[in-house]
Amino acid sequence: MSLFVRKTRLLLHLIRGALTVALRFPRASADARHAMNRAWSLRMLELCGMKLVVHNDAARIDAGALVVCNHISWIDIYVINAWRPTPFVSKAEIRNWPLIGWFAQNLDTVFVEREKRSDARRIMHELAARLDRGELMCVFPEGTTSDGRALKPFHTNMFQAPVEAGRPVQPLCILYEDAQGRQSVAPAYIDDVSLKQSLDALLKAAPLTAHVYVGAPIHPEGDRRKLATQAEAAVGMALDTLRGPELAQGEAVVQGE
Repeated sequence: MSLFVRKTRLLLHLIRGALTVALRFPRASADARHAMNRAWSLRMLELCGMKLVVHNDAARIDAGALVVCNHISWIDIYVINAWRPTPFVSKAEIRNWPLIGWFAQNLDTVFVEREKRSDARRIMHELAARLDRGELMCVFPEGTTSDGRALKPFHTNMFQAPVEAGRPVQPLCILYEDAQGRQSVAPAYIDDVSLKQSLDALLKAAPLTAHVYVGAPIHPEGDRRKLATQAEAAVGMALDTLRGPELAQGEAVVQGE
């Protein structure tokens, strides 16, 4: 199948998703919206030539937690939503992306203007309030994307929210694997790569597998710096596990089959 045809199918899927959010979400229950979001995200991965495999899903908690994950690509969001739909904290620029920005605005995304230091306090209070109400939120504490081969240092600001709310942090780790069983950097959305170039690279690299490792919850005992350090270590250990020979032997669930 040509690249043009695959992109056309993706565009149609995005339009179908927009219609679902506009017409069905307002009348749907929270559980129904959750199911529609997850099914749509799984299909998005399928159209990108990607399979989702989840490891250690028994550690998952479904309410009142801050999910923290390494960040490689724009498609990380759909990988996480295919696992379990979760609202995100995202950079404000995404609001201007065609269709994707509209989706983000309508799926409870919290936008942060990173150039404004004062905005971090506003976001932290909003996150703490959401966590206190038993909601889930997801942040990428590296603050930027990488090629996925190593973690960047975790910023500590957002970790003040679970400390204030007294709610746990759930570490999450994503690793992309190519058809030869090697870690793939094709999905990486880094440096001066455009969204079009990133999408082209991802589609050309298919088939891919998105591995998600669900870490044990970390309950805040101390300040945000200690919590950030613990979370960074947990995600780093998960990355090592996903790279290791025990990956094939560990408990995993293939999603969407």
